[in-house]
Amino acid sequence: MLHELLLALVGYTGDLIIDEREHHKSLGIHLSPDATVSDQRSFKLASDISFIDPSERVSYECFWARDLIDRLITLGFYYRELDRFATISRNLSWVRSADVSPLDRSSELSNPKTEKPSVYRRAIANGLVEILSVYRSAVLQIEQKLLSETIPILATVTQGLNKFFVILPPLYELVLEIERDDIRGGQLLNLLHKRCHCGVPELQACIQRLLWHGHQVLYNQLASWMVYGILQDQHGEFFIRSTFRQEDQDVEYGSSISDTSEKLSRMSTDDTSLTDWHLGFHIFLDMLPEYIHMRVAESILFAGKAIRVLRNPSPAFQFQDAVYNQQTKKGSQKIHGSSGHVPIQKEPLGVKMIGEELLPQAEADKIENMLLDLKESLEFHKRSFECSVDSIRAVAASHLWQLVVVRADLNGHLKALKDYFLLAKGDFFQCFLEESRQLMRLPPRQSTAEADLMVPFQLAAIKTISEEDKYFSRVSLRMPSFGITVKSSQVDLPKTKTYIDGSSETSLDGWDGIALEYSVDWPLQLFFTQEVLSKYRRIFQYLLRLKRTQMELEKSWASVMHQDHTDFAKHRNDRMNCSISQPRRQRFRPMWHVREHMAFLIRNLQFYIQVDVIESQWNVLQSHIQDSHDFTELVGFHQEYLSALISQSFLDIGSVSRILDSIMTLCLQFCWNIENQESSQNTSELERITEEFNKKSNSLYTILRSSRLAGSQRAPFLRRFLLRMNFNSFFEATARGVLNVVRPRPSLPVLNQQ
Repeated sequence: MLHELLLALVGYTGDLIIDEREHHKSLGIHLSPDATVSDQRSFKLASDISFIDPSERVSYECFWARDLIDRLITLGFYYRELDRFATISRNLSWVRSADVSPLDRSSELSNPKTEKPSVYRRAIANGLVEILSVYRSAVLQIEQKLLSETIPILATVTQGLNKFFVILPPLYELVLEIERDDIRGGQLLNLLHKRCHCGVPELQACIQRLLWHGHQVLYNQLASWMVYGILQDQHGEFFIRSTFRQEDQDVEYGSSISDTSEKLSRMSTDDTSLTDWHLGFHIFLDMLPEYIHMRVAESILFAGKAIRVLRNPSPAFQFQDAVYNQQTKKGSQKIHGSSGHVPIQKEPLGVKMIGEELLPQAEADKIENMLLDLKESLEFHKRSFECSVDSIRAVAASHLWQLVVVRADLNGHLKALKDYFLLAKGDFFQCFLEESRQLMRLPPRQSTAEADLMVPFQLAAIKTISEEDKYFSRVSLRMPSFGITVKSSQVDLPKTKTYIDGSSETSLDGWDGIALEYSVDWPLQLFFTQEVLSKYRRIFQYLLRLKRTQMELEKSWASVMHQDHTDFAKHRNDRMNCSISQPRRQRFRPMWHVREHMAFLIRNLQFYIQVDVIESQWNVLQSHIQDSHDFTELVGFHQEYLSALISQSFLDIGSVSRILDSIMTLCLQFCWNIENQESSQNTSELERITEEFNKKSNSLYTILRSSRLAGSQRAPFLRRFLLRMNFNSFFEATARGVLNVVRPRPSLPVLNQQ
């Protein structure tokens, strides 16, 4: 009876203690060695046992003994089920052998009866094996004690195994939940972390040991990701997941392989590191343990992606850096040779070492040691974990900053974007607009618009851009496709014309769609994303249109004054013509008052944007670049810089931007109409333009001086702009008239006078 009981305690039943499921094989109930954990306790005393049947003399003692044996053998059932779970979870038969074909492997995985492997379950199983080994040792110690001494059997067994009554049942319930809900990966860590919070010290110590084993797998995955940039997650259990895994294209993300391919096709480069950076990895929330904060998970994601970039530089960057280092080395050693070419085929080691220079081995060892310290800790300390992750992220961000800012000359490219996209090189764009002025008077031809613009663009470059400007070659001029609707900047223009050669012209002022493109090499594409460059293009189109409007107002004044002086000099001796010229001047004088109002508004708006907005925000960005050594901080500062440019230029306020568009349109129409006034006596169109301009300018001033804008921090220099506009209270008086619904008098009352 003793050995029967001891064997049952370690999961082996016999004649006295039976397993009910195995006992009823005739009913089809069969438990195979690879079966899942049983959800019902099936260890029972055999019903035909006679020597412990109750009698009149020992009925109470026998009842007590039978109940105690039933209670003890449940430990054997728990042991067997836990050992079965550990055996199945530690089974390495899923590891692909060398002689298994891929076809057989795929059919095996597609079989629904095949157990899906889990490295986290295997780690938990290793912890269970440790706990069960302690239990087996306790049973062995009881056996040795009972064989060596004559002592009560049941009392000794109960005393020796008493602590396992609070350990094995909760562990069995834990394993049962894991099997029933198919819990794995980060979900398994989360479950163990919750179960750690109990009031039983022995049970808490066991679950903490299981959690420690699970964290060993987590730290190994973190080390692979944050030290080498490799995602070691064959079974989808890590909370960092590759976007391009076919298993991940599920309904939760609403994406498919075709959607991912579409995203990749929109990227400007085929470089794998850039693909990984922008679209390659994401945080899989289902596998993120609740005790790891989302901010920490994002830091882990960033650190791994940064390490991948640093360890896998672009081949073009490797070549450029190798050439630069070779030339520097030759210059320092003053080596003179007949050939100035670098023998690339003789420098494989130098090119290979570029990745190690971007992330020195000492820094990689530092990251690995921080993770090793966490791994060796017996308990998980959230504060220590977060501090280590923040430190690793800081190391990765610092080296990525060194790569982008120092090696890739980020500040030089930012200055180039400011020069060309924010019109800081005013002489270049002034020359370009002058060279293309006559071309832009006509609607753009659909087939040759971009080629037509390249001529004045290159002429302006020859006249104003020096050969030392190495960034101008990255700038290219583009026109949008006329198949897409182009925003109009003129109204009442002729419809589309078709020429004999088949080319056509659009009726819209498609010149407002002029855009610049900037060629960016690795690794600056990590910083200058397509979203960032689209914001630059949006600001550029707005500023170019503003400068074009200002130039047209100035050119119209210069053109008409030149014609007036020519006429005066030609007919200065002709009294008759002089008498005619004087009324003509009187007739044009009100037009120049309106033109001056237009030019005054456009000049002040241009000065506000170029000086108060762009220059001030540029200085703020430069101070941030000098003070920061963190790549993510730098990206944030640059985003704030662009957002400030857009918001303080009112591009994100629909009502204001529409009014500004209308004002610029009216200014251009005024210039074109006033030059045609020589051959036409009809002034109704000029009167309409003048009245509309007065309304729009007054509405603009009313909106900008509102407390919502002028009193907010979104435009800190707006009050200066309003002060320059309303220095003599003219706009305030006319705007008040508009608010009181008093129709202002026309500004051209004498235009009908001949």
